[in-house]
Parts: sequence; C-alpha cells; structure tokens
Amino acid sequence: MDIYTGQNSGSLTQDTASYVTDLGRDTIANDLFFITRWTSKNMQIPLMSVPVGSDIGIDMHQNSDKIFYIVRGNAFVVMGNCQECLTMQVQAYEGYAIIVPARTWHNVINIGQIDLKMFSVFAPALYSSNAVYETKEKWFEHYEN
Repeated sequence: MDIYTGQNSGSLTQDTASYVTDLGRDTIANDLFFITRWTSKNMQIPLMSVPVGSDIGIDMHQNSDKIFYIVRGNAFVVMGNCQECLTMQVQAYEGYAIIVPARTWHNVINIGQIDLKMFSVFAPALYSSNAVYETKEKWFEHYEN
C-alpha cells in the first residue's frame, strides 16, 4: 500500500524490483504502526510509527538481523540474550541506528513527546510484501493467529 495514495502498489517480492524513494519523508508521513515499504526475498524495509508512551513489544527473531533507524523522536532501547536479561539499555534519538543481530531479544520504547517515526531493514524479509498493521494490537493479533 502506498502511504500517499492509499492504493496497493503491488507486490515487490523479486530481487530485480529496483526502488528509489525518500525514506525520511516516507517515514514521517506514515501514521500506521507498521507497514512494509519494500520487500525482496533477501531484505525488507518496513516503516513504523510508535505512539507516545508505547513500544514495539519485546521480540526476537531466530534468523533475521534488523536495523532500526530513528527519523523523528526519542526512544529507550533494551536488548539482551534472553527475555529476562535485557542488559543493554540505551537512549536513542533522531539519526540513531539500532542494530539487532538475529537471536537477540529487543524492544524499542517511545519516551518522547511525539510519535516515534522509524524505518527498519530486516534481512532476510520477515513479513509479506503487503503487511499493514494500523496499531500494535493489530500487529500482535497477527502473531497470535
């Protein structure tokens, strides 16, 4: 789905589908909790908008590395080797990258006064090319089913 037109722009699932965009602009314009912006079999770029006082939810992926890049807002980041031992705790701001290797538990918490706007890069891709979750609750419903 194109965040500017609301139209589904088609499935970008092939490595040969080149794409050029202003990720900063795209990220700031996005008001959905999670939407995939570009997908190939080896990599995916979702956009996220995390409301004030909310977080992305504690998570871990076995086989996918992630990079979160904060375009606007402030965050508190926790990471660790197990869900109960999140020993890395750091604040991150606009322009910061959060690098999460596979098998690392992590959470990004919005501690700012505005929605946290960030994009991420997953390698390999984790979601369908047209994944759209308006809220964190909708995103978690996907995992429960």
